[in-house]
Amino acid sequence: MFACRLPWWRSSVTCKSWQSGHFLPWGSCQMLTIKGINTTVGQEQQAGMKEKQVLEDSEMHLARRDTEGLFQEQPEPGNQYLEDTLLRSYLKTHLPPKVLEEVHQDLERFGNRLLTKIQALSWECELNPPVFRQFDAWGRCVDHIHTCSAWRRMKEISAEEGLIAEAYEKRYSNWSRLYQAVKLYLFSSSSGGFSCPLAMTDGAAKVIESLGIPEPLKNAFDRLTSRDPEKFWTSGQWMTERRGGSDVANGTETVARKQPDGTYRLYGFKWFTSAADSDMALTLARIADAEGQCTQGSRGLSLFFLRVRDEEGKLNNIQVQRLKDKLGTRQMATAELWLQGARAELISAEGRGVAAISNMLNITRIHNVIGAVASMRRMISLSRDYARKRVAFGKLLKDHPLHVQTIARMEVQVRGAFLLLMDIVRLLGLAETNLASEQEQLLLRLLIPVAKLYTGKQASAVAVEAMESFGGQGYMEDTGLPVILRDALVLSIWEGTTNILSLDVLRSLAKSQGQVMAVFLSTVQKKLELASGTEELSPAVQRAQEAIGSLRQFMAATGSERALTMEMAARDFSYSLARIYTGRATRNH
Repeated sequence: MFACRLPWWRSSVTCKSWQSGHFLPWGSCQMLTIKGINTTVGQEQQAGMKEKQVLEDSEMHLARRDTEGLFQEQPEPGNQYLEDTLLRSYLKTHLPPKVLEEVHQDLERFGNRLLTKIQALSWECELNPPVFRQFDAWGRCVDHIHTCSAWRRMKEISAEEGLIAEAYEKRYSNWSRLYQAVKLYLFSSSSGGFSCPLAMTDGAAKVIESLGIPEPLKNAFDRLTSRDPEKFWTSGQWMTERRGGSDVANGTETVARKQPDGTYRLYGFKWFTSAADSDMALTLARIADAEGQCTQGSRGLSLFFLRVRDEEGKLNNIQVQRLKDKLGTRQMATAELWLQGARAELISAEGRGVAAISNMLNITRIHNVIGAVASMRRMISLSRDYARKRVAFGKLLKDHPLHVQTIARMEVQVRGAFLLLMDIVRLLGLAETNLASEQEQLLLRLLIPVAKLYTGKQASAVAVEAMESFGGQGYMEDTGLPVILRDALVLSIWEGTTNILSLDVLRSLAKSQGQVMAVFLSTVQKKLELASGTEELSPAVQRAQEAIGSLRQFMAATGSERALTMEMAARDFSYSLARIYTGRATRNH
């Protein structure tokens, strides 16, 4: 068997022993076994001659392979931060010099840690997914979800690197959120799926912060934002029930019954709980009155905090029904859970649960964008490095114009998405430090769903295109490329599908009575005016102006049938906003 199963970009692979006749993904090492042949005394001489012939044939076979150049060179990107020229250029352009100096040093160090330590853990997480053990050897129900040591190490690393803490310590004032996003962007493709629990942890911390960090939640907040691996908590968000995901107003059946001490007991079934091994969770439930009746609709939903386990490690009256068998993100435990009197605390005003989770949704959707952009950047980096090494039709792939054009088109996609992400986290940083204007807050409200829906679709498309650039190797499981594709597919589903988010875009327009659209168009127009002074950008600016004109005409033409027409066109309308905004961002960077 292989001495090391890491995919080729994760770590250098060495052969400890010649024990198999197989190849590593790129044919970089073939391992053979030539064991002694069992013989009788009379067969010894014949067996010796056979063994000698096998050895000679094998040596000729290997020598012939070495000289014929049948091996493919594996792509080996280096320090992600140092190789990401767009990221470094953006930080140099926007960060204050003092902040840039400190951030640059830390990101270079982090890039080296990702390359030399963390990427190998990522592959271990993929090879060792969580396992559910319902009973122990004596038939006792234990409902234990076992995760591998690499997954647990990812949690420690997340604390050590301050991947949540950075946003809440505000060491760099309004730039703290952007800096956190950059570290998460670098970490994402090497996290072994741990970016998902971090998204929910960040969302939970944001909710608690928005509530003013009340005393009963101070310990939880301190743990969610801790840099100490021994204290750090991760959080789940248990919203999805049997009737589906996004329609929580009509789909939530969980009931909360108040106890004499002021706490609540929750009863219900949570159908899809990501990061089921987390320390705590936020969840929605309906409070039952004295007669056991619950208010239906969104007005009946309240938000609760609960610990998953008690101090002894026993589940909080929670029964694990099963782990989900998912297409991707297999590294993370996603479960179906029965709440059978789980002890919880009400943390929102009664009936204001949906409003209370709005901050959490914004944060987790931004994390979704981070994951999408990071996935695209990773695939393109691998594809580009491979093009520098792979010879086809007598020359390197990078010397084939059509191949270069294909990579360039992907690069344009990821650059636009990256700059859109940076604009969002920059605006969020301003809002969190009370420095954002009303116009900037309106723009942030619009851009979050636009970016989430658009980059979620982009990530899948870019992953498929990049896989194709490797030819047949892109389809091989042990290269790790299929993992990136599978994990990318969830990005257009989790935290709201494309249709749900497109309707959210329309709600932001309606709620602001058109102010959001006015701010959007004004922002884009200002950027295009700056770009129009550069002669080589004139054709691109002209096309962007034409797109804005078409957008204005569409909105004016909806007339009396505006609601129906806009809903039917919601996806295309949202895509247009994303393309126009990323176009102006790319031209002005």
